[in-house]
Amino acid sequence: MDVFGLLGNPVGHSLSPPMHEAAYDALGTDARYVTFEPDTDELGDAIEGARALGVAGLNVTIPFKQDALTHVEPNDLAARIGAVNTIDFSDADAERPPTGHNTDAAGVRRSFAHHDVTLADRDAVVVGAGGAARATAFALADAGARVHVANRTVERAERLVADVERETPDRSAETTAGGLDSLDARVRDADVVVNATSVGMEEDRSPVPADALHADLAVLDAVYRPLDTRLLRDARERGATTIDGAWMLLYQGVEAFELWTGEDAPVDRMNEALRARL
Repeated sequence: MDVFGLLGNPVGHSLSPPMHEAAYDALGTDARYVTFEPDTDELGDAIEGARALGVAGLNVTIPFKQDALTHVEPNDLAARIGAVNTIDFSDADAERPPTGHNTDAAGVRRSFAHHDVTLADRDAVVVGAGGAARATAFALADAGARVHVANRTVERAERLVADVERETPDRSAETTAGGLDSLDARVRDADVVVNATSVGMEEDRSPVPADALHADLAVLDAVYRPLDTRLLRDARERGATTIDGAWMLLYQGVEAFELWTGEDAPVDRMNEALRARL
């Protein structure tokens, strides 16, 4: 039996176990998905212990995504983003560390693809400059979009844009940064908007001015609790395509499953299991 799991602290709230277990059941795979909650200063020991015990793969969540970089051999995308959320032990041994991946970017890209939204040569606005925003900005830039990052602290947005430009040297599309006061004008001319902040999770408000939203937009909100956020309601009222945060969560898990197993994920079954718990 293969064992996969999730490293984080805390992890009790995670929806990854039922989503992955549903995939194993659907395909008749002899595997289990479990959670691990090491102390915040024991990440290296946890990864090494997982390797020694024969764990086949791990997802990584808060607060370990950046620190995991120093305990794995990151692939190109994970190194560029500066965070690891998936670890593959298939080539690891006593001399070689496991491989680190970032499937959050695929979660963004595949969410838009599922909703038939084209990203190449589009104007995209990312709200936020934290971990989710980093994965989003790289995903959009790699897909050929022109990316504007808007953040409360402009300096953080500028650093993210500088990282995207430095780590994507062949990129020709424009990448810009600004404060939240840049949102009104940028969103009015945008094709794609992603909220990569937690705004809308704890209270019924949106980080994007409602008047700037329009019918030609595709709006993705990374928040999945609640599924129907104020941003998505405002966007839907204006005729925009709306994509809730559960799609991002689903597709980053789908990408990890396919990476570990080499099989096509049963996306519908994973989606059903995920949404049944939201």
